[in-house]
Formats: sequence, structure tokens, C-alpha cells
Amino acid sequence: MSAGELEEFTAWIEGVIRRQGYDIDSPRGGGKSRLADEAGVHRAAITRLLQGQSMPDLETMRRLAHVLRIPVRDMLIKSGRLTEEDLPLPGLPEDVPPAEEAAAPAALTLEQAAAGLGIPPEQREMFIRVAGQFLPGWSPARAEHDAAAGRRPADAKGARQA
Repeated sequence: MSAGELEEFTAWIEGVIRRQGYDIDSPRGGGKSRLADEAGVHRAAITRLLQGQSMPDLETMRRLAHVLRIPVRDMLIKSGRLTEEDLPLPGLPEDVPPAEEAAAPAALTLEQAAAGLGIPPEQREMFIRVAGQFLPGWSPARAEHDAAAGRRPADAKGARQA
């Protein structure tokens, strides 16, 4: 890893740490110690990271990612250890129709959510029945009616209108 790549990663992780509310700038702010304690790593590891002296090992990255609420994938890519091609995001299986174009990115059908989570096709009906209970306007009767009519299950915003 080049010095420039380490500098880039250090700048990125400093921003993430600050956004999560850790005071890493003042000597007595306690942010470095608090982060180290919460992540279960040595304070020296945090200091070396923030001073751009060394890249954390994989276990330290995993712990920091958890505490900072960021995907480990992002840490590994930003650190230069892996590339986006090494860790591609999972796509939806081909048997799942795409979400409607006008829908917000987070609006998935229950079928799409099941497929995206890797739930086997033979267990998706059960997933849809259980998860559907938490959606406003969803009911098993409506889901059965929609299925019989060839419509997809309710989306994340509630039951689809006919």
C-alpha cells in the first residue's frame, strides 16, 4: 500500500469517526479511548490509524466497522485491501421482477426482499406471510387474492391498489 492510499483511507475513516460523534481532535476529548473501548481494540491501534502510520488488521477493521455502523465491505474497499470487483454487491435473482420504476429505491416487494435476502424459493411464501404482517394495509386474504389474480405481493409502502 502506498503512502497516498494510506492517507486517503485515514482521511475517510477520520470523517466516519467524526460523523459518529467521536471527539478525536482534542487531546482530552476522550474520543480515541472511547472508540477503542467500544471496538475492543487497543488505543494505540486507533492512534496509529489516525496518524496514518499503519493500516489496521482485518479483525480491527471488522470491530471498527461494527462500532462505526458501516459495512465491513466499505472498510475493505476504502483501505485498498479489496476492490469492488472482489466484493460485488448481490443482485436480485433473474426470477424476481424489478421494482416499479416510480418506486423509491427502498420500496421492494416482499418477493424481491425474500430473493435479495437469499431465502430459498420454496420458503418465500412463508417469509411473505410473516413479513407482510408488519406492513400497513397488508392482509393474508389480500395477498391470496392478489396472487390468484396474478399480481405481485404488497410492497414496502403497503398493499398495492388494484
